[in-house]
Amino acid sequence: MSELRYLVGERIRAIRKAKGLTQLQLAELSSLDDAYIGAVERGERNFTIDTLEKIHTALQVDTADLFRNDAVKNKDELVRRQATDEFIALISDLKSEQIEIVKRINKELVQAFSHPL
Repeated sequence: MSELRYLVGERIRAIRKAKGLTQLQLAELSSLDDAYIGAVERGERNFTIDTLEKIHTALQVDTADLFRNDAVKNKDELVRRQATDEFIALISDLKSEQIEIVKRINKELVQAFSHPL
């Protein structure tokens, strides 16, 4: 199995889950079969660039996000990556002004955690 194919499949799964989509929903959005989506996520299918473009378009993410290959070193890092994917999914439909507000709120929350109770 191709390492790159496996890693891209893992990223597709992570992004799909962060967006709260099932394999069936992603399949419908990308005009692909849900069993095919599962095989892609497991790195079992040697997909074409056209197929990857359908998935990329359905997920509404930057192409680079599908190829991000940061090795997860520990549980905290894994949780951080999952939170980042979820955060990106949550703000994807917001306007820039709304995103700025969310960023300020997040900064306030992080600062609150840095002060002991």
